[in-house]
Amino acid sequence: MKNGMEKIYRPDLSTKLTCPLFMVPVEAGFPSPAEDYIEGQLDLNKHLIKHPAATFFVRATGESMINAGIFPGDILIVDRSLEPADKKVVIAVVNGELTVKRFRKIDGQAVLMPENQEYNAIELTEGMNCEIWGVVVHVVHSL
Repeated sequence: MKNGMEKIYRPDLSTKLTCPLFMVPVEAGFPSPAEDYIEGQLDLNKHLIKHPAATFFVRATGESMINAGIFPGDILIVDRSLEPADKKVVIAVVNGELTVKRFRKIDGQAVLMPENQEYNAIELTEGMNCEIWGVVVHVVHSL
């Protein structure tokens, strides 16, 4: 699928992996002894997934959303329980193809907008087969 998703995954909430959570600002300067600042443990399942039954992951492909910070290979965390609202990034099925775009309402017309000027917007017109699958709530990518 061009500029869409590679695969769809359900979250595995049976695993528990917590990491130390440091509640101090991190400066890009001289290191400080961080051990003194551990506040507790952080479970990313609890932090990133608000509605487990309605959440899924997809891996992004293509470059239509690079100006929104979504790059090829990124994992998108998508919540199906959230309503698509103006300016939210959504996963949609348009004429049988999955895509990730910014949902916009322009003069009452629903439009799926890319975040890369090399790509065209998709106007959602009557008769077009389109379904919004969910709202992207987090993006996971390597630096």
